[in-house]
Amino acid sequence: MLWRFLTFVACLLAGASLGAIALPERLFWQGACTGLLLSALVWFCLDLIRGLSVLHWLQLDGVKEVPVRWGLWGNVTDRIRRLLRQHDREKQAGAQRLQQFLSAIQASPNGVLLLDAEDRIEWCNEMAAQHLGIEIARDLAQLIGNLVRDPDFSAYLHRGQYETEVVIAGRDHRPNHPVRISLQMFPYGEGRRLLLTRDITAIEQSEAMRRDFVANVSHEIRTPLTVLAGFVETLQTLPLTALERDKYLGLMSQQAQRMQTLVQDLLTLSRLEGSPLPTHQEWVPALTLWQSCEAEGRALSAMLVPAEEAAHAMVFEADGLETCEVAGSRAELQSAMSNLVSNAIRYTPAGGRVHVAWHALPEGQVEFAVTDTGPGIAPEHIPRITERFYRVDRSRSRETGGTGLGLAIVKHVVQRHGGQLSIQSVLGQGSRFSFVLPADRVHQLQR
Repeated sequence: MLWRFLTFVACLLAGASLGAIALPERLFWQGACTGLLLSALVWFCLDLIRGLSVLHWLQLDGVKEVPVRWGLWGNVTDRIRRLLRQHDREKQAGAQRLQQFLSAIQASPNGVLLLDAEDRIEWCNEMAAQHLGIEIARDLAQLIGNLVRDPDFSAYLHRGQYETEVVIAGRDHRPNHPVRISLQMFPYGEGRRLLLTRDITAIEQSEAMRRDFVANVSHEIRTPLTVLAGFVETLQTLPLTALERDKYLGLMSQQAQRMQTLVQDLLTLSRLEGSPLPTHQEWVPALTLWQSCEAEGRALSAMLVPAEEAAHAMVFEADGLETCEVAGSRAELQSAMSNLVSNAIRYTPAGGRVHVAWHALPEGQVEFAVTDTGPGIAPEHIPRITERFYRVDRSRSRETGGTGLGLAIVKHVVQRHGGQLSIQSVLGQGSRFSFVLPADRVHQLQR
């Protein structure tokens, strides 16, 4: 400011001097005053021009070269330029934060929609579009009620009570492939609302499986308990001969054994689901697993087939067992192999054939396979055969002493060891159950 004042004073003095010199001596004061006024006018005109140039520069958002670099207006433009740069940096930072926020919402497993006061879509992420069948480029600014026509959602939208969620069928919902979507509204701002969507299909399926599991366990345990209670009452109230008493005690022992087997399988499943995955540090000789499996299979076959009927044709075929080791849990692998052999024996009629094989595959993997000549499994049952308590023939399973958990145990064991379970069956001809263990869990010893 001082420099500006001194410059203005110097300009006035120069104008007054020039005016006094330009006129005769007798008009000294008139010339000085005239020069003073003219210099002041020139000064203000030049200052006005500089101010207008700065104003024009501001109207162009400061994108052009700075018009004035010195003086008061130079200081003003410099200050404005710094403020504009700071504003641009803050704007870029804000845009970057907004983009990061939107990217985070896009990565969310839940859907997010922003609705205006008239229920029109302002923004939504990809997951919400997938859940509700919305095309983002086409459906922005559309009424959400016109796009989601589920009656339950329409009632929920118009009711205006958003304390709870509403569940509707998803876009890809089919009778054999249910898809359930949960929606809940959250008001915010001036009449705006946030709509959150979640795919709860897995949760509902898990809940249904839990209910079925509890019901099945209750049924499986209640049945032998009812039988036991009846036999106990019979023994207590009726005068029985020694032969009749032994008969009832034998039946009670069978039912008790059935419950014991069921509880043991349940404990096995619980341990498999709650324990860490088997490591690669414990190596189990394949020959040991094979010998135990063969001994248990032949003993079970001899026990189930009456003496007057033809025995099972049991064939155990293996190659490379003596030099093969498998990384994993010995107890789990033994349980999986024994369950497959046990199922084949239980469901194969007397005189039928059960073929058990162990093969080394070219890629370094190994395959354990059990083939039988039993009744076979219809194609519609195969996808569900490994579910807990799922039985193709419930009466047959109970007759043979099955719990309905064997294949579920096999599936969990194979998955925990990184393997693949395969089921092939032809109704009326037999079935083939096999699993393949990956090469990183197989080691061939040098002879």
